[in-house]
Amino acid sequence: MEAVTNPTVAQTVSLPSAIVRMLDAFTRAHPGAKIRIWQNDGEARHCIHPLDSPCGSGLEDSVVRAIGGPGGPVLELEVAGASDSAVEFLAESVSAVLRYDREARSAAQELGERYEEINLLYSISEILGTVVSLDATAQRILREVADVLGARRASLWVLDPADQMLHLAAAVGEEGLTGPIPIHDPDSVTARVFRERQPLNLEQGKGLRRTTHLDPRPQGQEAFLSVPINFTPRNSPSRTVGVITLVGRRTDIRFSAGDARLLAAIASQVGAALETHRLMAESVRRERLERELELAHDLQLKLLPDTSAFEGVSVSARCVPADSVGGDFYHLFRLSDDRIGVMIGDVSSHGFSAALIMAMVMSAAAIYAQEARPPAEVLRWVHRALIDELETTEMHLSLFYGVLDPATCRLYYANAGHPHAFRISADGAMDRLGAMHPPLGTLPLDEYDEADVSWTPGSDLLFLFTDGLSDAYADADGSGGERNLLEAVVKQRGQTPDEILNELFRRAERARPAVPPDDRTAVLLRT
Repeated sequence: MEAVTNPTVAQTVSLPSAIVRMLDAFTRAHPGAKIRIWQNDGEARHCIHPLDSPCGSGLEDSVVRAIGGPGGPVLELEVAGASDSAVEFLAESVSAVLRYDREARSAAQELGERYEEINLLYSISEILGTVVSLDATAQRILREVADVLGARRASLWVLDPADQMLHLAAAVGEEGLTGPIPIHDPDSVTARVFRERQPLNLEQGKGLRRTTHLDPRPQGQEAFLSVPINFTPRNSPSRTVGVITLVGRRTDIRFSAGDARLLAAIASQVGAALETHRLMAESVRRERLERELELAHDLQLKLLPDTSAFEGVSVSARCVPADSVGGDFYHLFRLSDDRIGVMIGDVSSHGFSAALIMAMVMSAAAIYAQEARPPAEVLRWVHRALIDELETTEMHLSLFYGVLDPATCRLYYANAGHPHAFRISADGAMDRLGAMHPPLGTLPLDEYDEADVSWTPGSDLLFLFTDGLSDAYADADGSGGERNLLEAVVKQRGQTPDEILNELFRRAERARPAVPPDDRTAVLLRT
């Protein structure tokens, strides 16, 4: 985003170019009006607009309004030569742009943090695939953690259920640590973190009581971060299996709250890795595969949006993973001007890599959709963001993205290789929203086409689904699945989307085991 800065004032706010254009338009519409924007840091008051001439000490007979709202710097809008109502409108508009700019920056930061976490989890999965020894695995994982979080020293402790001791499994930069540490040791901070199952994040070791000589300890002004390693078996309560401790930062004096959250997420995956190796003697290959599937399932379920958050829209969505992990997903967006964005996709492969691609698509799509880009442009930017990963993994994905605009009563959409997208009218007529391009990753396309159809609020249904659901409705010879599924929806079109999908998935479940299981995903929406 373009920005305007005041070269004469240090540490001032940069105004988005949209605000500068808005102020210029206001002065053109109100001849004789003068505008100043001030930044108040509590000690001094700096003028940050206009930049092409001295601001002076203020304007005579002016109106001053606070702008920006909470969460940002203290800014003031000063206007002379305009009515109070015009000033109020300008202040509200400028505040809204500043708020949206902060939200966009926050979303971009969050996306970056999510990518960092996903990439580290992917790296850990690769380590698990190449290393057999528990000691070697723990050492490599710990080095990855220390490098990503900038820790000078790190240690990883693992519970031995037989003796109820925490044993040192790996260490980076820690000489002299041997262990073991009894989990009930009242003087051990490592045992305390294990028992309480809560992270401990201290600045310069402040507040760290005297510990046993077995513990890792900060030296001088070093920061200290320790988190429990938890493992959650399928259909069983979570349990603590170890502790990760980081001591000292290469840059800052303490670990941030974001560092603690990332380390906790990493620790969860480390817990799975440790559990996998504990069961290796029983079945190395089987356990490794099961954990990979569980990771992908968990990632998929956590990323899928909650349909209950879309007030004023009747929408229902389901994603039921099969026995093997796939890349089915859906996404919903509340856009500006009461528009609704709807997306469905299917990654060509299975496993953790497919789930990683799915997560990257959903994260990237969320950013580009919220920028009010049209459907074709969203597909283009998603393809750009994923092209390297798709080429590396030799995967592709079908992707449909539509935007319902109540102002125009139109459904605008772009479709890259997704075969199952339909608009169903009140009279039962069905229009296929067909693919205009092959799936993403199959051709080096940089432009995507867009189409639109009419939309009747209150009666039309948007129905998106993947092969797993239509296959469950196939005839004995394997054909007719899509036709039978659509006929079932048409018969029930008078019901709510939630009622329709509930019945569709109940019938699909009864098709097993005659039909080979596959991921089943569907979205049904009525505005």
